Amino acid sequence: MNSVEAVLVSGEGGLQRGGAELIAQWQADPASRIWLNLCGVAEQDEAKVFEAFGLHALAIRDARRERHPPKVELFENHIFILLSELEEADPDLSFSVAQLAMFAGQRFLITRHQAPSASIRHWLSANELSTLLRSGGIHLAMELSISTARRFVDMLLEFEPRLSELEDEIQDRPDDSTMAELTQYRTRLRKLRRLFNYEAEVFESLRLVKTDYFNASSHEYRHLMIDVYEKYERLLSLSTLYYELAGDLVDGYISLTNHALNNTMRVLTAITAIFVPLSFVAGLYGMNFVYMPELGWRWGYFAVLGFMATVIVVLLAVFRKKRWL
Repeated sequence: MNSVEAVLVSGEGGLQRGGAELIAQWQADPASRIWLNLCGVAEQDEAKVFEAFGLHALAIRDARRERHPPKVELFENHIFILLSELEEADPDLSFSVAQLAMFAGQRFLITRHQAPSASIRHWLSANELSTLLRSGGIHLAMELSISTARRFVDMLLEFEPRLSELEDEIQDRPDDSTMAELTQYRTRLRKLRRLFNYEAEVFESLRLVKTDYFNASSHEYRHLMIDVYEKYERLLSLSTLYYELAGDLVDGYISLTNHALNNTMRVLTAITAIFVPLSFVAGLYGMNFVYMPELGWRWGYFAVLGFMATVIVVLLAVFRKKRWL
């Protein structure tokens, strides 16, 4: 749904919901707080909102891009945070992300996104929204960031049992489909790891910020900043752990396959080694020379067969002793 949704908390604590018309009330009441959510709004309508809050043109341009790495920028009276939010996800790590832009100041928060956002839907209907918004736009932006991270955490934790199942499958019945699935997971985990690395860096840098309107190390924000940073650091750690585990399983599959191949080649080599002397004897006595003494001997044929049988038995005994068979 394309809309501008606004939530205003007045200086007396009253909560109002509406649209862009609440901006005038917010400007008239210095003690009020406002949250404007722009979902799929046309650029000309967005421009009116952005102009009212004096947002920087470069930040607006980044917010409107369809794809952009997560980032954070500090401006005179607000922080610009750009995150990737989980849009759709399956237990097999098939996922898509949507861009979520936040302009957070002491008295306001503006969120912009094209696709519906589960995190924003949650907080727009939350009972504690009024209390949270009174704490300021930056505080609400951090809570939105935490909600966004939790959805990724849930997806990864839901995926974890599948890795354990694949480990058992590799031990019991390795096949090419298992290898293909693991390779697919590694590719998706690599993408997630790259995304979480960007986002962890965003909030790590925010922990060092100290401005007139935001001090990350203050009593007001310190624990909140630690919480949001730890969420994204955990995502980075989990995705790295699962990526390495998937890599170990791929290496284990290759090792098992190579071991099975080596066993097969060892058996084939032993069979070849047995038939080499037999082929030599058969080839030797297959030559059509006139003067071959054994050809005139009555027991020559049986003697050669016995010699061949003796060679087979001796070689089999040697191979078994060396555990080649």
